[in-house]
Amino acid sequence: MGEARRRSREGLPPKPRKNDKDKVVSSRIISWLPITDQQRNQFISLTIRGGWVGIGLLVCLWLIVRIIGPAAGWWVPADAR
Repeated sequence: MGEARRRSREGLPPKPRKNDKDKVVSSRIISWLPITDQQRNQFISLTIRGGWVGIGLLVCLWLIVRIIGPAAGWWVPADAR
């Protein structure tokens, strides 16, 4: 007797396949939109990281324009005259 017949006769669910155990299934945000929850989380973390990089670049630019440039004699700020 086969395993499938024995399991069905005893009322057990079908034996899980080996490939089904390894797959990670991520549900879609909206059923018609092909974007998964995992992709959404990756996008959010990427934009947060990009925002912090932008803030860091803005601070560096501000330091160069207000402090380093005038101290090096590259230019004189308009409000210092």
